[in-house]
Amino acid sequence: MKVSVISRSGREVVKGGVEISDSASVSELQEAIHRRTKKYYPSRQRLTLPLQPGSKERPVALNSQKSLQDYCNASAGTLTVVFKDLGPQVKYSTLFFWEYLGPLIIYPIFYYFPVYQYFGYKAERVIHPVQTYAMYYWCFHYFKRIMETFFVHRFSHATSPLANVFRNCAYYWTFGSYIAYYVNHPLYTPVSDLQMKIGFGFGLVCQLANFYCHLLLRNLRSTDGKGGYQIPRGFLFNIVTCANYTTEIYQWVGFNIATQTVAGYVFLVVAAFIMTNWALAKHRRLRKLFDGKEGRPKYPRRWVILPPFL
Repeated sequence: MKVSVISRSGREVVKGGVEISDSASVSELQEAIHRRTKKYYPSRQRLTLPLQPGSKERPVALNSQKSLQDYCNASAGTLTVVFKDLGPQVKYSTLFFWEYLGPLIIYPIFYYFPVYQYFGYKAERVIHPVQTYAMYYWCFHYFKRIMETFFVHRFSHATSPLANVFRNCAYYWTFGSYIAYYVNHPLYTPVSDLQMKIGFGFGLVCQLANFYCHLLLRNLRSTDGKGGYQIPRGFLFNIVTCANYTTEIYQWVGFNIATQTVAGYVFLVVAAFIMTNWALAKHRRLRKLFDGKEGRPKYPRRWVILPPFL
Protein backbone atom coordinates (compact mmCIF):
# COMPACT_ATOMS: atom_id res chain seq x y z
CA MET A 1 0.00 0.00 0.00
CA LYS A 2 1.17 3.50 -0.80
CA VAL A 3 0.29 6.24 1.67
CA SER A 4 0.53 9.89 0.65
CA VAL A 5 1.30 12.17 3.58
CA ILE A 6 0.32 15.80 3.04
CA SER A 7 -0.08 18.92 5.15
CA ARG A 8 -3.37 20.76 5.51
CA SER A 9 -2.24 23.13 2.76
CA GLY A 10 -1.68 20.16 0.43
CA ARG A 11 2.14 20.18 0.60
CA GLU A 12 3.77 16.76 0.51
CA VAL A 13 5.31 16.09 3.94
CA VAL A 14 7.05 12.84 2.95
CA LYS A 15 8.40 13.05 -0.57
CA GLY A 16 7.08 10.22 -2.72
CA GLY A 17 4.83 8.95 0.06
CA VAL A 18 5.31 5.87 2.23
CA GLU A 19 5.26 2.27 0.99
CA ILE A 20 3.89 0.03 3.72
CA SER A 21 2.30 -3.38 4.16
CA ASP A 22 -1.43 -3.67 3.46
CA SER A 23 -1.89 -5.14 6.94
CA ALA A 24 0.04 -2.35 8.70
CA SER A 25 -1.45 -0.42 11.60
CA VAL A 26 -1.61 3.35 11.98
CA SER A 27 1.16 3.20 14.59
CA GLU A 28 3.40 1.41 12.05
CA LEU A 29 2.69 4.19 9.56
CA GLN A 30 3.70 6.75 12.18
CA GLU A 31 6.96 4.88 12.75
CA ALA A 32 7.57 4.83 9.00
CA ILE A 33 6.98 8.59 8.80
CA HIS A 34 9.40 9.06 11.68
CA ARG A 35 12.09 7.07 9.87
CA ARG A 36 11.67 9.28 6.82
CA THR A 37 11.46 12.64 8.62
CA LYS A 38 13.44 12.02 11.89
CA LYS A 39 12.04 15.19 13.50
CA TYR A 40 8.44 13.99 13.69
CA TYR A 41 8.40 11.13 16.21
CA PRO A 42 5.04 9.31 16.55
CA SER A 43 3.67 11.21 19.56
CA ARG A 44 4.28 14.44 17.68
CA GLN A 45 2.10 13.35 14.76
CA ARG A 46 -1.63 13.80 14.27
CA LEU A 47 -2.98 12.01 11.21
CA THR A 48 -6.46 12.63 9.82
CA LEU A 49 -8.38 11.78 6.69
CA PRO A 50 -8.64 14.60 4.14
CA LEU A 51 -11.91 16.52 3.90
CA GLN A 52 -13.72 17.50 0.75
CA PRO A 53 -13.19 21.17 -0.25
CA GLY A 54 -15.71 23.40 1.54
CA SER A 55 -16.65 20.75 4.09
CA LYS A 56 -17.35 22.04 7.60
CA GLU A 57 -17.19 18.63 9.25
CA ARG A 58 -14.44 17.71 11.69
CA PRO A 59 -11.74 15.51 10.13
CA VAL A 60 -11.56 11.87 11.18
CA ALA A 61 -8.45 11.28 13.31
CA LEU A 62 -6.62 8.00 12.74
CA ASN A 63 -6.45 5.75 15.81
CA SER A 64 -2.91 4.45 16.29
CA GLN A 65 -4.25 1.05 17.42
CA LYS A 66 -6.30 0.45 14.27
CA SER A 67 -5.33 -0.97 10.90
CA LEU A 68 -4.85 1.31 7.89
CA GLN A 69 -7.41 -0.87 6.07
CA ASP A 70 -10.06 0.58 8.39
CA TYR A 71 -9.57 3.97 6.73
CA CYS A 72 -9.25 3.16 3.05
CA ASN A 73 -10.91 1.38 0.20
CA ALA A 74 -9.17 -2.01 0.09
CA SER A 75 -9.48 -2.21 -3.71
CA ALA A 76 -7.72 1.14 -4.22
CA GLY A 77 -4.46 0.16 -2.55
CA THR A 78 -3.67 3.78 -1.74
CA LEU A 79 -4.41 6.15 1.14
CA THR A 80 -3.96 9.87 1.67
CA VAL A 81 -3.56 11.22 5.19
CA VAL A 82 -3.27 14.79 6.43
CA PHE A 83 -0.32 15.36 8.76
CA LYS A 84 -0.24 17.89 11.59
CA ASP A 85 2.84 18.57 13.70
CA LEU A 86 1.77 18.71 17.35
CA GLY A 87 5.09 20.23 18.36
CA PRO A 88 7.63 18.98 20.93
CA GLN A 89 6.07 16.56 23.42
CA VAL A 90 6.84 15.44 26.98
CA LYS A 91 5.50 12.57 29.05
CA TYR A 92 2.54 13.41 31.28
CA SER A 93 4.51 12.17 34.27
CA THR A 94 7.21 14.74 33.46
CA LEU A 95 4.62 17.50 33.13
CA PHE A 96 2.96 16.67 36.44
CA PHE A 97 6.26 16.23 38.29
CA TRP A 98 7.51 19.72 37.44
CA GLU A 99 4.21 21.50 38.06
CA TYR A 100 3.87 19.90 41.52
CA LEU A 101 7.54 20.15 42.49
CA GLY A 102 7.42 23.96 42.45
CA PRO A 103 4.76 24.40 45.17
CA LEU A 104 6.35 21.61 47.22
CA ILE A 105 9.66 23.51 47.35
CA ILE A 106 8.41 27.11 47.32
CA TYR A 107 6.03 26.90 50.29
CA PRO A 108 8.64 25.71 52.86
CA ILE A 109 10.98 28.49 51.73
CA PHE A 110 8.47 31.08 52.99
CA TYR A 111 8.04 29.12 56.21
CA TYR A 112 11.65 28.29 57.11
CA PHE A 113 13.71 31.15 55.68
CA PRO A 114 13.70 34.90 56.53
CA VAL A 115 12.38 35.95 53.13
CA TYR A 116 10.19 38.67 54.65
CA GLN A 117 13.27 40.68 55.55
CA TYR A 118 13.60 41.40 51.84
CA PHE A 119 10.09 42.90 51.93
CA GLY A 120 10.95 45.31 54.75
CA TYR A 121 9.87 43.30 57.84
CA LYS A 122 12.84 43.40 60.22
CA ALA A 123 11.08 42.36 63.44
CA GLU A 124 11.37 38.81 64.73
CA ARG A 125 8.71 36.59 63.21
CA VAL A 126 6.40 34.61 65.49
CA ILE A 127 5.26 31.32 63.95
CA HIS A 128 1.73 30.30 64.92
CA PRO A 129 0.71 26.61 65.15
CA VAL A 130 -1.72 27.01 62.24
CA GLN A 131 1.17 28.12 59.99
CA THR A 132 3.13 25.01 60.90
CA TYR A 133 0.16 22.70 60.29
CA ALA A 134 -0.59 24.51 57.03
CA MET A 135 2.95 23.87 55.83
CA TYR A 136 2.68 20.15 56.67
CA TYR A 137 -0.75 19.94 55.04
CA TRP A 138 0.46 21.72 51.89
CA CYS A 139 3.59 19.58 51.53
CA PHE A 140 1.64 16.38 52.14
CA HIS A 141 -0.77 17.32 49.37
CA TYR A 142 1.87 17.98 46.71
CA PHE A 143 4.05 15.04 47.78
CA LYS A 144 0.92 12.87 47.41
CA ARG A 145 0.31 14.31 43.95
CA ILE A 146 3.86 13.49 42.82
CA MET A 147 3.65 9.95 44.19
CA GLU A 148 0.28 9.45 42.45
CA THR A 149 1.82 10.66 39.20
CA PHE A 150 4.45 7.90 39.20
CA PHE A 151 2.68 5.06 41.02
CA VAL A 152 -1.10 5.50 40.61
CA HIS A 153 -2.15 7.40 37.49
CA ARG A 154 -2.50 5.67 34.15
CA PHE A 155 -2.63 8.20 31.34
CA SER A 156 -4.85 7.81 28.29
CA HIS A 157 -2.41 9.92 26.24
CA ALA A 158 1.30 9.20 26.31
CA THR A 159 2.47 12.78 25.94
CA SER A 160 1.53 16.44 26.28
CA PRO A 161 2.83 19.49 24.37
CA LEU A 162 6.02 20.89 25.88
CA ALA A 163 4.38 24.33 26.10
CA ASN A 164 2.01 22.94 28.76
CA VAL A 165 4.97 22.48 31.11
CA PHE A 166 5.61 26.23 31.15
CA ARG A 167 1.93 27.13 31.35
CA ASN A 168 1.14 24.70 34.17
CA CYS A 169 4.29 25.55 36.11
CA ALA A 170 3.43 29.24 35.88
CA TYR A 171 -0.03 28.49 37.32
CA TYR A 172 1.06 26.24 40.20
CA TRP A 173 4.28 28.00 41.10
CA THR A 174 2.68 31.46 41.08
CA PHE A 175 -0.26 30.43 43.23
CA GLY A 176 2.10 28.50 45.52
CA SER A 177 4.15 31.65 46.10
CA TYR A 178 1.05 33.82 46.47
CA ILE A 179 -0.55 31.64 49.15
CA ALA A 180 2.71 30.87 50.97
CA TYR A 181 3.51 34.58 51.20
CA TYR A 182 0.26 35.44 53.00
CA VAL A 183 -0.15 32.36 55.19
CA ASN A 184 3.40 32.68 56.53
CA HIS A 185 3.41 36.49 56.74
CA PRO A 186 4.66 38.05 60.02
CA LEU A 187 1.40 40.00 60.29
CA TYR A 188 -0.78 36.94 59.69
CA THR A 189 -3.69 36.64 62.15
CA PRO A 190 -4.53 33.01 62.97
CA VAL A 191 -8.06 31.65 63.25
CA SER A 192 -9.36 30.02 66.43
CA ASP A 193 -7.96 26.67 67.47
CA LEU A 194 -11.35 25.00 66.90
CA GLN A 195 -11.69 26.41 63.38
CA MET A 196 -8.16 25.29 62.55
CA LYS A 197 -8.88 21.72 63.69
CA ILE A 198 -12.18 21.57 61.79
CA GLY A 199 -10.57 22.88 58.60
CA PHE A 200 -7.52 20.65 58.58
CA GLY A 201 -9.50 17.63 59.77
CA PHE A 202 -12.08 18.04 57.01
CA GLY A 203 -9.36 18.70 54.43
CA LEU A 204 -7.35 15.64 55.43
CA VAL A 205 -10.40 13.39 55.09
CA CYS A 206 -10.95 14.84 51.60
CA GLN A 207 -7.31 14.24 50.66
CA LEU A 208 -7.61 10.58 51.62
CA ALA A 209 -10.92 10.32 49.75
CA ASN A 210 -9.26 11.90 46.73
CA PHE A 211 -6.49 9.28 46.85
CA TYR A 212 -9.08 6.49 46.92
CA CYS A 213 -10.90 8.06 43.94
CA HIS A 214 -7.64 7.99 41.99
CA LEU A 215 -7.21 4.30 42.81
CA LEU A 216 -10.69 3.58 41.44
CA LEU A 217 -9.94 5.52 38.25
CA ARG A 218 -6.64 3.67 37.86
CA ASN A 219 -8.49 0.36 37.73
CA LEU A 220 -10.56 1.55 34.76
CA ARG A 221 -7.48 1.42 32.52
CA SER A 222 -4.99 -1.28 31.65
CA THR A 223 -1.31 -0.84 32.44
CA ASP A 224 -0.65 0.76 29.04
CA GLY A 225 -3.35 3.38 29.67
CA LYS A 226 -5.66 1.94 27.02
CA GLY A 227 -9.13 0.54 27.37
CA GLY A 228 -11.37 3.40 26.29
CA TYR A 229 -13.96 5.14 28.40
CA GLN A 230 -15.78 3.25 31.12
CA ILE A 231 -18.40 4.27 33.65
CA PRO A 232 -16.62 4.92 36.97
CA ARG A 233 -18.33 3.14 39.85
CA GLY A 234 -17.91 2.76 43.58
CA PHE A 235 -17.49 5.10 46.53
CA LEU A 236 -18.40 8.73 45.65
CA PHE A 237 -18.55 7.89 41.94
CA ASN A 238 -21.97 6.37 42.57
CA ILE A 239 -23.31 9.89 43.09
CA VAL A 240 -20.83 12.21 41.36
CA THR A 241 -19.32 11.87 37.87
CA CYS A 242 -16.03 13.55 38.81
CA ALA A 243 -15.63 12.60 42.47
CA ASN A 244 -11.86 13.08 42.13
CA TYR A 245 -12.41 16.78 41.33
CA THR A 246 -15.05 17.08 44.05
CA THR A 247 -12.69 15.84 46.75
CA GLU A 248 -9.89 18.01 45.36
CA ILE A 249 -12.02 21.13 45.67
CA TYR A 250 -13.27 20.28 49.14
CA GLN A 251 -9.77 19.56 50.45
CA TRP A 252 -8.87 23.15 49.51
CA VAL A 253 -12.05 24.32 51.23
CA GLY A 254 -10.71 22.66 54.38
CA PHE A 255 -7.32 24.34 53.95
CA ASN A 256 -8.98 27.75 53.61
CA ILE A 257 -11.25 27.24 56.59
CA ALA A 258 -8.12 26.58 58.65
CA THR A 259 -5.93 29.37 57.23
CA GLN A 260 -8.45 32.05 56.13
CA THR A 261 -6.58 34.13 53.54
CA VAL A 262 -7.80 35.96 50.46
CA ALA A 263 -4.99 34.35 48.44
CA GLY A 264 -6.20 30.88 49.39
CA TYR A 265 -9.79 31.63 48.43
CA VAL A 266 -8.72 33.14 45.09
CA PHE A 267 -6.87 29.91 44.32
CA LEU A 268 -9.92 27.88 45.39
CA VAL A 269 -12.25 29.80 43.07
CA VAL A 270 -9.89 29.58 40.08
CA ALA A 271 -9.21 25.87 40.63
CA ALA A 272 -12.91 25.10 41.11
CA PHE A 273 -13.75 26.97 37.88
CA ILE A 274 -11.15 25.00 35.89
CA MET A 275 -12.16 21.63 37.33
CA THR A 276 -15.86 22.39 36.83
CA ASN A 277 -15.25 22.92 33.11
CA TRP A 278 -13.34 19.64 32.94
CA ALA A 279 -16.11 17.85 34.83
CA LEU A 280 -18.87 19.22 32.59
CA ALA A 281 -16.97 18.10 29.48
CA LYS A 282 -16.39 14.61 30.90
CA HIS A 283 -20.01 14.31 32.04
CA ARG A 284 -21.30 15.20 28.57
CA ARG A 285 -18.85 12.79 26.94
CA LEU A 286 -19.84 9.87 29.18
CA ARG A 287 -23.57 10.53 28.68
CA LYS A 288 -23.05 10.61 24.92
CA LEU A 289 -20.99 7.40 24.87
CA PHE A 290 -23.27 5.49 27.23
CA ASP A 291 -26.66 6.40 25.79
CA GLY A 292 -28.41 3.05 26.36
CA LYS A 293 -28.72 2.38 22.62
CA GLU A 294 -27.52 -0.61 20.54
CA GLY A 295 -26.61 -2.60 23.62
CA ARG A 296 -24.59 0.15 25.27
CA PRO A 297 -25.25 0.76 28.98
CA LYS A 298 -27.04 3.96 29.93
CA TYR A 299 -25.11 6.42 32.03
CA PRO A 300 -26.79 6.74 35.44
CA ARG A 301 -28.22 9.99 36.74
CA ARG A 302 -25.51 11.69 38.81
CA TRP A 303 -24.32 15.05 40.02
CA VAL A 304 -21.52 16.42 37.85
CA ILE A 305 -19.04 17.69 40.43
CA LEU A 306 -20.47 19.66 43.37
CA PRO A 307 -23.63 18.36 45.04
CA PRO A 308 -26.10 19.89 45.56
CA PHE A 309 -25.17 22.73 43.19
CA LEU A 310 -24.04 21.03 39.99
